[in-house]
Amino acid sequence: MEYLVSIILGIVEGITEFLPISSTGHLILVSHLLPVVSSEFWKSFIIIIQLGAILSVVVLYWNKLWQIKVLWGKLLIAFIPTAILGLIFYKLIKTYLLNNTWVVVIALLVGGILIILFEKYYHPKETTTEVWPTYKQSFIIGLFQSVAIIPGVSRSAATILGGLSLGISRKTIVEFSFLLAIPTMAAATGLDLLKVGTSFSSEEWVILAIGFVTSFLVAIWAVKFLVRYIQKHDFTLFGWYRIILALLFLGVIILK
Repeated sequence: MEYLVSIILGIVEGITEFLPISSTGHLILVSHLLPVVSSEFWKSFIIIIQLGAILSVVVLYWNKLWQIKVLWGKLLIAFIPTAILGLIFYKLIKTYLLNNTWVVVIALLVGGILIILFEKYYHPKETTTEVWPTYKQSFIIGLFQSVAIIPGVSRSAATILGGLSLGISRKTIVEFSFLLAIPTMAAATGLDLLKVGTSFSSEEWVILAIGFVTSFLVAIWAVKFLVRYIQKHDFTLFGWYRIILALLFLGVIILK
């Protein structure tokens, strides 16, 4: 059963990682519905399989990463706020937030409303060419991303809306958000493995590997889908999705 759960969560992670709907939030809510007993391993599982999805970006954007090396410094600058807050609040996040469905539901609901309001009323002048964020803009985007240490906020939504508010083109900030996920989730995974990785059993490593590979394969499709989607649509649909999902799970929590 745990192998099946690993595959299901891997699929959920792969689909949701790059969409502005919070992959961590989805993993927590789906875990709430599945026969998963909350434990240190499953909390780590939720963190670590996200790196599997992120590696799809490394594969898909390999050439761009090496052709535009100036991006490396900008990604590092954007990564700093999340790195600092992640280190400071690691224990709080792992102990109290990663199994808290109330936090996820509220974050999904509020985030959905903000996305809809942003797309309806805030229309910054976007650049018409592919211009990567400046170092200052990268740091500001990093500040937006740091809010996503709260499960349910959505790292991609925070960075993309933050970039759009700075006037960066939709396609460019979406790709920057993809790439920023690499150091962010690599660090999160490394920190978690350093803290608790030695306590995993051999079977748990197998379960983790299954979820990791599954999320990687599914995420390749999700990245391609989002790049095509943003060429003709905004994120309003995702905002409504977040609100509906939050209300549904609110009902589940109340009735349980």
